[in-house]
Amino acid sequence: MGQSDTIRILDGNTFVVSEDTGDIEATPSEPTGMFSLDTRFLSRWVLTVNGERLNALSYDDLQYYEARFFLVPGLATHYIDAKLSIIRERAVGGSFRETLTFLNHDERPVDLDIRMEAGSDFADLFQIKDEILNKKGELYTEVESDRLRLGYRRGNFRRETVISTSGGARFDQRGFSYTVHLEPNEEWRTDIDVQTFALGPGGRDLRVGVQSHGPERLALQQDLEEWVAGAPTVNAECEHLGRTYQRSLVDLAALRFAPLTMPGQTVPAAGLPWFMTLFGRDSLLTCLQVLPFAPGLSKTTLRILAAVQGTRFDDFREEDPGRILHEIRYGETAAFEEQPHSPYYGSVDATPLFVILLDEYERWSGDTALVKELEREARAALTWIDEHADLVGNGYIWYERRNTDTGLENQCWKDSWDSISYSDGQLPGFPRATCEVQGYAYDAKIRAARLAREFWNDPAYADRLEREAADLKERFNRDFWVADGEFYALALDADGRQADVLSSNIGHLLWSGIVDDSRAARIAEHLVSDRLFSGWGVRTLAEGEVRYNPIGYHNGTIWPFDNSFVAWGLRRYGFAEEAATVADGILAAASYFDGRLPEAFGGYPRDLTKFPVEYPTACSPQAWSTGAPMLLLRTMLGIEPHEGHLAVEPQLPVGMGRIEVLDIPGRWGRVDAFARGRIELPPH
Repeated sequence: MGQSDTIRILDGNTFVVSEDTGDIEATPSEPTGMFSLDTRFLSRWVLTVNGERLNALSYDDLQYYEARFFLVPGLATHYIDAKLSIIRERAVGGSFRETLTFLNHDERPVDLDIRMEAGSDFADLFQIKDEILNKKGELYTEVESDRLRLGYRRGNFRRETVISTSGGARFDQRGFSYTVHLEPNEEWRTDIDVQTFALGPGGRDLRVGVQSHGPERLALQQDLEEWVAGAPTVNAECEHLGRTYQRSLVDLAALRFAPLTMPGQTVPAAGLPWFMTLFGRDSLLTCLQVLPFAPGLSKTTLRILAAVQGTRFDDFREEDPGRILHEIRYGETAAFEEQPHSPYYGSVDATPLFVILLDEYERWSGDTALVKELEREARAALTWIDEHADLVGNGYIWYERRNTDTGLENQCWKDSWDSISYSDGQLPGFPRATCEVQGYAYDAKIRAARLAREFWNDPAYADRLEREAADLKERFNRDFWVADGEFYALALDADGRQADVLSSNIGHLLWSGIVDDSRAARIAEHLVSDRLFSGWGVRTLAEGEVRYNPIGYHNGTIWPFDNSFVAWGLRRYGFAEEAATVADGILAAASYFDGRLPEAFGGYPRDLTKFPVEYPTACSPQAWSTGAPMLLLRTMLGIEPHEGHLAVEPQLPVGMGRIEVLDIPGRWGRVDAFARGRIELPPH
């Protein structure tokens, strides 16, 4: 049973956000309503009985794709005397179905005028996010005897919502009504179907063959059961850890969707409500997090990203040959190039991450066929790093947007406008080279060298990549090292000046392996120091920096995904205790969010708040936050693929108790891992 103000159900790219009564009254600036393909198909969905709004007794989140609302007419003070109760049951699965059940508890018959107000503004998600709902096409409504058709057309762009019901509705321009007579203890019910259509030339639905499953609950339930059954089982003495894993597994299932570019294949959408689409960076990092638990997502993600890899120079979309996309959208603003996301390539980390995931996936799966299949795309990605990303000519990956109207200024994962700064708080000019992306480039070259030597039959190319990686590591440790602070700068500007602030990005450097061994211990100390580590997790920016703000999007908040890679990096360099400290904080925070880690939460000290402070506009569920507990489990258990076996070297916080993971899939068959907590953590 939930208590929040909004109820969210989703199935991939289709989702519904409503009030706790089930009603929808959307505004131009709030992401409430029914959405699919970046378009709001229902902006009004309000149920009344005899002209009276309903009030919520309670609601159940049955599964990610369905919910049930228990309602009564009248004010809350009348609940005790309610003679009529209403149950709204709804589910999504490509479309939207709602069942209404009315129960008469009176000893006398009642006559009911039941009405559903229905409407759609067909808002593009970008228009809602930017709070600019400026429709340039035509809204239309068609009333038929057995259905209501809401539509929007602008040139070849056309979207429709078609509403039908199972029993005796009267349709009009603003919705539909029923007249119902109920005898004492009698019930009445009706099923309402809401179908959404993205119509192309000739009136054909663009999504034909794309939906992974239909709207029926049985199909969705079977799909979920098969998904959970196919994943490793986690048994944990720490109850909230077990609940968090199960919640993450289900949320990951909910976020799967099939892009139009490759029907029948599913990838993780980035997050609800703003990012329910394919993101290069987010999807790749999520796949890395969940590889031991859901390896199939990596194969489809790699193939789909390869299929839409950049092939030309396009300043509007910031496309280059070999570049991996940042984001693809299907709404009106992308269709009419008011936004560049068709697709948009303005990311500098997705391209090396593509190579990294390809190698990591092969290490787990032994799928050499995919490595050979994607050789051309992997080589093109590596060429992009050397020839197109080095805007300054000194061997680093830089970014400066070419689309100055609607492109992203910051094209790293900390992509808000003020996320990169000097220690005096000023913002550097462009181009910029952030530190973690250089680590990704180093890791990509080391991994690609293995692929070239073992699978592409090109040892000379492998040797060259290893030389380039070694040179990059040497230069990086010289140019990015902040000597007086003994950490790596967040970024360099075009003149080589360091953005000399202490940030969580240094943990990604440990994960990539670019940190000199002699400096790793100092980096580990920083990551668990009071300046960066709040007790709940590592802050994006250290306390004491000029731009530090515990609820600043990238300037002091805590991101679970970020922390999962920080912990992985710490473990890589042998800092198991520090890795366990980070994991313990994030997993403890998850218990306050009912096991569903949000996109970000406040960076306040743990001894100040006693609970993690919610970030007001955080996405939830979000793919890489959903993947964070899985990567933390892998890190604490020390599960890593090596030649011919899986290494398991567990190091757990004592309070975590025993963890057992059964049926971990890998190229060597399915294995089990378990551990009992053994690291004494300092008190928070």
